[in-house]
Amino acid sequence: MLPLHIREDAPPLTRRWLGRPLARWIGLGLAIIVGLWLLAPIHLTSFQDVLNTPGEELSTTALRPPILDDSLPWNQRALCVRESYLYGYNEYLKYASGHDEVLPLSKGWKDNFNGWGVSMIDSMDTMWIMGLRDQFDNAVRVASQQNFTAVSSTYAPFFETVIRYLGGLLSAHALSGEVILLDRANDLGSRMMPVFDTPSGLPRFSVNTATGQTSLGWTGNAVLFSEATSCQVEYKYLAHVTGRSEYYDKVENIMNTMYHANVSDGLFTTRWDAADASPMNNHFSVGASADSGYEYLLKQYLISGKTEPQAKDQYLASMTGIINKLLYISPHRKLLYVTDVASGRPIHDLQHLSCFLPGLFALGVHALDLSPRDKELHTWVAQGLAHTCWITYADQATGLGPDGVQFDEQSRLWVDVLAEWEHGGREHGMPPGVGDVPAEHAADKRDYRVSSSVYLLRPETVESLFLMWKTTGDVRWRERGWAIYEALEKHTRVEHGYAIIRNVDQVPAETSDDMPSFFLAETLKYLYLLFAETDITPLDKWVFNTEAHPLPIFTWSRKEQELYNIT
Repeated sequence: MLPLHIREDAPPLTRRWLGRPLARWIGLGLAIIVGLWLLAPIHLTSFQDVLNTPGEELSTTALRPPILDDSLPWNQRALCVRESYLYGYNEYLKYASGHDEVLPLSKGWKDNFNGWGVSMIDSMDTMWIMGLRDQFDNAVRVASQQNFTAVSSTYAPFFETVIRYLGGLLSAHALSGEVILLDRANDLGSRMMPVFDTPSGLPRFSVNTATGQTSLGWTGNAVLFSEATSCQVEYKYLAHVTGRSEYYDKVENIMNTMYHANVSDGLFTTRWDAADASPMNNHFSVGASADSGYEYLLKQYLISGKTEPQAKDQYLASMTGIINKLLYISPHRKLLYVTDVASGRPIHDLQHLSCFLPGLFALGVHALDLSPRDKELHTWVAQGLAHTCWITYADQATGLGPDGVQFDEQSRLWVDVLAEWEHGGREHGMPPGVGDVPAEHAADKRDYRVSSSVYLLRPETVESLFLMWKTTGDVRWRERGWAIYEALEKHTRVEHGYAIIRNVDQVPAETSDDMPSFFLAETLKYLYLLFAETDITPLDKWVFNTEAHPLPIFTWSRKEQELYNIT
């Protein structure tokens, strides 16, 4: 029986700690004091800093995940996804525990993200959302003892560490209320701060979390737009729950730089000079090197309770630029797609990474008070792009989508075709590029050729299907998600987890020895949330970071607005 002062619904670790006998409490207290005294010289930020918030009480929005009614057909599908997660995660624990990712064919492991167990920390919130309490509790024990000063490659890449580890810890804390996870997030967030010590404030590529020494990455002194502008959601939330103004100041400085950059059409080049924050190329994309930068324009506005209007204004300007400059429609099947433009010329590619974009447009339509024209345009873009991303899956023999396709160069700028349709009286009802087209299994009739045939277990398309379902209620998006899940089970499930496949248009599929952490953290989580009949993480209460870690929406208090100079 628990002591009377402990709530029955307290988080599991809280019950265990508070339920100790008095003698054990005394011994534990002495051990903690000695440990803190010994660690003080190397611990950058004690947890007392977290408690010393600017006059605010720490609070959480701890979520108790529902027990799904397995008599409902869609819940049955969600529970199938839950079983898939358990299978993949248990194989990771069996062969790669303590390391980053499992090698599902050779039963090996690799440490490609600092060696801190990214598959576990990256998917802790998946465990909580799916009601896997035992797995979650065990992960908390490991995370609470993780040494963030030991890095397998000497330097921790800032972007990947923030979205996977910091986002994972913060989300798991917010969902469960386990305070130790906030302590670990605060520790990690502090250790990453030296990356901002550049002339412009744009972050360096990586940092040694023990010494604070930073390092250039594969792009040299260039900073990718996505990597500079995809830390705001995590660090602003961390600033809110810790009261540490430096977290907010450093990432908002990046945004102010971008807000005042001399850009055309609301579009940002993919590379920026860390010395003076000037653009270093003339390449525009919503795929690799840029994707989550646009995503975070909207999401940092939403997570802070819509109290940062500059982010919203920039989001709307950038979406207008994307619509006017980066959207094309194929000549035969009339597929709407988003492409890169380099030196004024469209490349006519569609990256799987870009398939987050329809979901972003859908979220914006759902959450923002748009003008009638913007609402109409953004809705069409969401529908058309989501269908194209889906059809690249349905066209393939495996039912899984390639990592990249190359469209016909005869494709036309969508706004030009749209203008002709509108001037013609909007004949046939649906705008060009928005209507559904059937799958095409003949490669020469698809309007595109596959440029990268691998399927990397990526989440972007199922993320957009999830957001399309949540914002429209159209069951077609759910059905398409189920078709993708069945294809995953058929072609990527192997003896020791799930594996990427080399050619999506070849059956039987040939697999490769890799199971990325985002498969557990994102792909399966979005599928589970797509199928679950209960709205576990409502979009008006939670914002997902770019690694699918839900964080609770908050509003800056008056004290915070004064401390952080938020206007």
